[in-house]
Amino acid sequence: MIANSPITPVVPAGRMARSEQPVLDLPHGLELRPWRPGDADALVAAGQDPAIRQWNLLYVESPEDARKRIARMHERWRSEQGAIWAIARSDDDSGGAMGLIGWNDIDLIGGSAEIVYWILPAARGGGVVVEAVRRVSRWALEELGLHRLRLCHSVANPASCRVAAKAGYSLEGTMRGALLHADGWHDQHLHALVQGDALGAG
Repeated sequence: MIANSPITPVVPAGRMARSEQPVLDLPHGLELRPWRPGDADALVAAGQDPAIRQWNLLYVESPEDARKRIARMHERWRSEQGAIWAIARSDDDSGGAMGLIGWNDIDLIGGSAEIVYWILPAARGGGVVVEAVRRVSRWALEELGLHRLRLCHSVANPASCRVAAKAGYSLEGTMRGALLHADGWHDQHLHALVQGDALGAG
């Protein structure tokens, strides 16, 4: 945004940094909570999963690398650049996460962010990701106050297209050659949810 613009920021600076990252409820005894150092093994496992590596470009070399990544997640919250949660059981005290979801490229001034997510193989197929997308989208629009949310994925990843549709994200178009994967440049679908849109039905 141009300095001295008459347009005020969509979300005032400090709204995230002045508060602790919340724990968000999910159905079926699950929750979204901040990542912990004890989740490092789950992050390493995700980095070894072929599908997660392919679509999320996630490479985690060791538990030490994972713990550094987790520390950066907390730093990004404080700097109001990202908001990343672990998908976990609400009654699980072991620190184990089954997935990741949250927001990258948070722009409080412009009121937008892009969602990221993955889930480990043992937790796939039960609709967990769709519920998590709906929950973090409600948080971003209703609690944080953003205006526009993006969900982007390779056109070769139909599973994410289904997630977007079920969560209420509208397909806006195809971005050509938008992201470099291990096998070359991929076109990406662009889905979006804006203030006033209806989230997908449960």
